[in-house]
Amino acid sequence: MKRILKMILKLFFALAMIAVVLGIWKREELARLNAVLTLFNEDRIVQNFSHMDAAFLTRDVPRGDGPVSELPMGARMTLPENTHSWIEDRNVTALLVLKNGEIRYEDYFLGTDPTDKRISWSVAKSFLSALLGVLHHDGTIPDLDVPVTQYVPALTGTAYDGATIRNVLNMASGVQFDEDYLAFFSDINKMGREVALGGSLDDFSAGLEVKEFTPGETWQYVSIDTHIIGMVIRGATGRDIPDLLSEKIIAPLGFESTPYYVTDGDGTSFVLGGLNMPTRDYARFGQLLVNGGVWNGTQIVPAEWIKASTAATAPTAPGEIGYGFQWWVPVGATPGEFMARGVYGQYIYIDTARDVVIATNAADRKFRQDGVPELNIAIFRALATSLD
Repeated sequence: MKRILKMILKLFFALAMIAVVLGIWKREELARLNAVLTLFNEDRIVQNFSHMDAAFLTRDVPRGDGPVSELPMGARMTLPENTHSWIEDRNVTALLVLKNGEIRYEDYFLGTDPTDKRISWSVAKSFLSALLGVLHHDGTIPDLDVPVTQYVPALTGTAYDGATIRNVLNMASGVQFDEDYLAFFSDINKMGREVALGGSLDDFSAGLEVKEFTPGETWQYVSIDTHIIGMVIRGATGRDIPDLLSEKIIAPLGFESTPYYVTDGDGTSFVLGGLNMPTRDYARFGQLLVNGGVWNGTQIVPAEWIKASTAATAPTAPGEIGYGFQWWVPVGATPGEFMARGVYGQYIYIDTARDVVIATNAADRKFRQDGVPELNIAIFRALATSLD
């Protein structure tokens, strides 16, 4: 009996030592996994959304050596009725309104401040769209109707075989992918854990094998399509996204601070939602779109790309919100009204006709409740029209 007990104790000790060694060896990966699992906790979400670099691997997007393009201050606007209660209810952390390129309202909430580099979530998709537009215009990626495998041969034989660049831009690749953020075993959350544990998003994408729809026929919002756009850009240029985005868009815009991407274990940028920057820089990007892609007299993003990418060309259901090339088009949109949108309340809302840009960040854990997206758009429209 004593011998058996001694063997059990030795086994227990050995297992404990293995656990300790693994804990030390994989300390960073385990810390990132814990960050993913607690990222949206009520007591941590606001802090986490302004400090993603404290928990994840990151890569800077150089802002360049040029001066900051200042956003001039205009007369401070009076917020429309219900806006203050909306700010509180939606856990808004930042709200900035531009009219004719001037700041008409700017404020920060829940203990955050103007220097916080806030997570974009899917607002990052619209930045990547603009980058692809530049590369399409200069002939690097001349044809949107070629298969993605032309630039990414590793996707041959996967669920993306047969999908075109236009298909993935429109979120109509047909790939089977579960985007449920609230389901632990959904594909989107598996992907998040892949990033946390230092895995490869390229390998994760190439591991998707099931098509749910014929490419181009059905709109289905799947964030992994945006990673494929990133793979196409890298395949076409032989360069990584941060350097390209810096050269083509960020540096010419004169951002006030250096943005950064969350990355996977290979150092590949999380282009579908990992861009981080202050709210003012989100607003600068929005103003670039209002300006038809021109900044300080220089054409940065082609005007024809802005028009094409913000048109509701995706095969969405009739009467529902529209989608272009990684941009959203609200129901009942007026010409030139579109937006970038990310989970938990991140938006760049643009009303070109009124020359209004609204950049807002939030930590809204109820962002998917019925009526919330529609309420957000109603607030943006009220803000825009109040400046007429």
